[in-house]
Amino acid sequence: MSPRPSRMACIDALKAISSQLIVLHHLAFYGPMSDAAHVLAPDLLDWFSQYARIAVQAFLVISGFLAARSLAPGGHLVVPHPLQAIWRRYQKLVVPYSVAILIAIAGAAIARTWMHHDSIPSAPDLHQFLAHVLLLHNVLDFDALSAGVWYVAIDLQLFVLLIVALWAARRCAQWFDVGGSPLGPLAVAGLVVASLFWFNRDAAWDIWAIYFFGAYGMGTLAFWASAPERSPVALLVLGAVVLAALIVDFRLRIAVALSIALLLAVARRGGWLDRWPQAPSLAFFGRISYSVFLVHFPVCLVVNAVVFHVAPNRPLLNALGMILAWLLSNVAGTVFHRYVESTDPLRALRTALWPARAEPAQRQQGGQHRST
Repeated sequence: MSPRPSRMACIDALKAISSQLIVLHHLAFYGPMSDAAHVLAPDLLDWFSQYARIAVQAFLVISGFLAARSLAPGGHLVVPHPLQAIWRRYQKLVVPYSVAILIAIAGAAIARTWMHHDSIPSAPDLHQFLAHVLLLHNVLDFDALSAGVWYVAIDLQLFVLLIVALWAARRCAQWFDVGGSPLGPLAVAGLVVASLFWFNRDAAWDIWAIYFFGAYGMGTLAFWASAPERSPVALLVLGAVVLAALIVDFRLRIAVALSIALLLAVARRGGWLDRWPQAPSLAFFGRISYSVFLVHFPVCLVVNAVVFHVAPNRPLLNALGMILAWLLSNVAGTVFHRYVESTDPLRALRTALWPARAEPAQRQQGGQHRST
């Protein structure tokens, strides 16, 4: 889930639909409203609870696709300073994410005054909060302060793993004087195979990037293979390898990831990645998808708490409460995108406190290449 708008119509549409499915999944999975409303639409709520979460595969594939475009558009790492690229990625992810964590803490505190429920995170201590800010909460086994925050940490891990693989390939090409060889794509393909055939089949690895690299790497390989000047054979090979992994162990999430990767590849080769579908509403919801993802859970918690307090055993009112929470999540995401994600709160704070120092830093950062 990229914290910046993709400016590609097809990608924005995928992000828009997927982000809404994730909100609906969390509404169906967490909180007492879905329990009360279940009798009205059991099949629909069960589907949202069990299958809508697979929409996260779209974000994994898209992130890999866009990372290839910015880091290695031709299959070779073009970023001169990988550590700086990682630091910039961390900042882009963690600045709005940290604000969202504070909102989640406040939302949970409000919800606790109205109800007691397993879906409400406990009040954090300093160590838990810092672990979240450093994106180490999963690795250090801290309880999550909001739904879906695992993804932000995994996104950074995946970005780092991709850069390390491409950097190692570049160094090997320099050492062995084989600059024209496709070592970068081969390294990424090797990680994809390892993920699909081994690591992704063992849930014990699901706090590490390698577990998710099958989907992420599919997006990366799809970008390289979809260059119009290249033969489509590479795409056929990618599809064959993933199908083999599915024959060994069928996973719906991997099948969905393959479908998304092939869709992006075909769209790029066909020249309609940037212009289809022409739907302003999808473009808008695609742009705010990261913000909606970040802030929807505390909104849903508070609405759950209020409805549970007012009408705990009334299915229709709880169903209406779920719809209200969905709508308010998008309103909150729109506001968050406008005032947090689209701005730089840290830069604004530096400018207010040290205007003389902030101005040259802004000019320098403005001239840097912006990665996805």
